[in-house]
This record gives sequence, structure tokens and C-alpha cells, in this order.
Amino acid sequence: MAQMWAGRFQKDLDNKVNDFNSSIKVDGRMFESDIKGSIAHATMLGKQKIISLEDSKLIVKTLLEILDDIKAGKLALDPNAEDIHMFIEQELTNRIGEVGKRLHTSRSRNDQVALDIRLYLRDEVSATIELINNIIATIIDLANENKETIMPGYTHLQRAQPITFANHILAYGFMLKRDIERLKDANKRMNYSPLGSCALAGTTYPIDRDYVANELGFSGIVNNSLDGVSDRDFTIELASCSSICMMHLSRLCEEIIMWCSWEFKFVELDDAYSTGSSIMPQKKNPDICELIRGKTGRVYGDLITLLTMLKGLPLAYNKDMQEDKEAIFDSLDTLKQCLSILNPMLKTMKINKDNMRKAAAMGFINATDLADYLVKKGMAFRSAYKISGQIVAYCIDHNLILEDVPLDVYKEYSDLFSQDVYQYIDLNNATFKRTSKGASAINSVDEQIKILRG
Repeated sequence: MAQMWAGRFQKDLDNKVNDFNSSIKVDGRMFESDIKGSIAHATMLGKQKIISLEDSKLIVKTLLEILDDIKAGKLALDPNAEDIHMFIEQELTNRIGEVGKRLHTSRSRNDQVALDIRLYLRDEVSATIELINNIIATIIDLANENKETIMPGYTHLQRAQPITFANHILAYGFMLKRDIERLKDANKRMNYSPLGSCALAGTTYPIDRDYVANELGFSGIVNNSLDGVSDRDFTIELASCSSICMMHLSRLCEEIIMWCSWEFKFVELDDAYSTGSSIMPQKKNPDICELIRGKTGRVYGDLITLLTMLKGLPLAYNKDMQEDKEAIFDSLDTLKQCLSILNPMLKTMKINKDNMRKAAAMGFINATDLADYLVKKGMAFRSAYKISGQIVAYCIDHNLILEDVPLDVYKEYSDLFSQDVYQYIDLNNATFKRTSKGASAINSVDEQIKILRG
């Protein structure tokens, strides 16, 4: 395919240079966005009498036919085309001749590609949000089923205090809820039309930028023509959102990997979401979680690619910016792939409630409650903290848990201890008496679920 900009040049482009310069293998996926943008542009040209209404309607009709043919598989993208924009325009010209050449009036590929990527990413954001919402719904189901499933909560990966699995898993629900809010916020800033900026300086034609923006569902127009063609902040924002979301998925996967081990045995993954070993027949590996954890670094790399690509660019458009699409597409593709496979894995995951409770019964995770007991009897917290620590040391020396320490031993440390201490440090009481907002008590969990359902 001959380059449509070839008039200035006396020689054809070297084949290797053409391959190096071409981006259709990456931007070909934007064919629908490109055609939608061109339809809005052609409609505006006819409305403003920049081209005839008859030509405008013929262009729109033919563009719709091209779109149908691509979707139906009747028209294949030409891998030798320079980019998707040139491919669509060349196909349009092949079908309707000189009229097709009028489409590019008062438009540059600079503002055209800036428009297309915004349109395409807008749909990608919506699809990503839907996938995140699906996982939040699964997390809510897990929480509802495990409001009374007691497990140890950890700090420094050391058993700390008793919580419920519901409270633990809901933490990830709120992380993902913030991810959705970030994506929506980034989408708001992206949702402005750059079309009409042309190459960088606008146009002498009486175009109606606001009409096109409205036709395409934008909130308005980009107000500066140079900014319109050179802004890729939105790709960085979305890559950042993807990176943060992947970090959250990686943290969850790291916990699941630990929970699947024989040392924890808190959960068991369904066979459909596990793999075995080529040499060790007993193995059941959480490979899906490990891959998600590994792919997080890949998404981080996409963000760094975009930041580095843009950091030294003068205004306005530079060919470096062609590299934006591969990075942001990979970022969102990877995130969506991970979200798609994580959700059914969570749905089919078995929760070993007995093992969680057994782990919670060990490790003195009710020691804080022992201190709180003394505080409620009138002792200062720091003094109560010291006594509780001394009693834990006694238990370690005598191979006991706090619930089994005789009352007369307790009284050796403080006369404030009485028989009710055993009820106070009971595992159920220690877990469910935490009724503050956001805690493990059933009412608190119900409130968290209500907020997540929003």
C-alpha cells in the first residue's frame, strides 16, 4: 500500500523502514473507534458545509459498511498498512474514489490518533470496571458465608489478634473499590475530545469541535491545540491505576499462596485452578496466583515505559508517542486477564474453617484482650500491657495457653483478676466483641458489605 503522504517524496520507503514505522499490528484493534471518530468528523464537515451534505452522507454510509465488513471477517486488515487510520481511509477511497479523499479535510493523523485512543480506552475502562465489580461481588459472597469463621490476624506475618475471614477478605473488597474510583476519576480527565487540534495549530476551516465532542459522548473539548495532540497523561494515569490494582491482586494472591501451603492449610484451590509437578506427585501448586503475582511486574514495566517515553518530548507530536499504545494496551489486557481468571478461582476456593480456628487458638492472639480486661478493671493500659506480657512468658515456659492458666496464677500478677477473665479472653468473645466500625463483629461486617454494595 502506497503511503498517502508520499507526494513530497521521490523514493519509496525502504521495506525494513516501513515495517519499523508501521503500527497497524498494535493499533489495528482500534478500527471501530477510528471509524466512529471519522463518522462524527464527516457528519460535522457536511453540517458545516465544508464538504457537501451528499458527500458527507456517502462517506458515513461507506464507513459503516467497512465497519460491518471488518466485524464480519469479510475485510481483513492489511499488515502492510502504515496504521489503522491509513488503512480505513485507503479502503474508503478504494470504494468511493475522490469523495473518500474529502474525509481528512481539517484533520490530521495527530488529532485523529489522539481521539481514537481516548475512545478505545474509554471502552476498556468500562470493561475493566465490570471485571473488578465481579470480583467484589465474589468477595461479598465469601464474607457472607464466613462471618463466624475465626482466623488469626497477622502483623509482621506473626499471629496478632483474632479476626474473621469475612473481615479479612473484605479488606481486598475495599482495595478494589478504590481501584474502581481511580479508574473512573482518570476516565473523567480523559473524556475530552482532541479532534480539531489538527496537526498542532488548529485549522482555518469553520469546524464545530463541540458538535463532534457531543456526538462522541465526550464531556467537552481539549482547550489547547498543542495539548490536544501531545497529551498522553491519561495513558499514564490508566497504567498507574492498572499497576495499583495489580498490586492489590498480587497481595491477595500472595496470601492465597501461603494459605494453600501445608504450613497454613487455610484454603484449598479447586483442581481446575491448580497444577501439579512433573516429578512430585503429591504437589498441588497455586500457579494461577503465582502468575498474577509475576505479571504485576510486567504491568509496572508498562507504566515506566510510558513515563520514560514522554519525559523528554518537546511539543507537539513526536513519533515516540506511537509507543503509547503497546504499553497501555498491554497494561489493561494483562489486568483484565488476571481479573477474569481470579474471579472463578475465588468462587471455587474451599475455606478450611477448622484449620483457621485452630491457628487462631494458638499464638496468644487474645493477649491484647487480657490487657483490655485489666484496663476495664481500672488499671492503666501500659501497666496492663506489661502484666499480660509477663503472663504470656509464663505460658511459654509452662506450655500453656492463656485460657488454661489457673486463676490463682493470674492473681499472682494482679488482684484485679477474677473468674470472668476466662469469658473475656474466650476466642469467640475476643473476636465478636470488637464492634467498632470496620471490625470483625457481625454487625460491623454487615455494614462493610452494605458499603461495598454501595
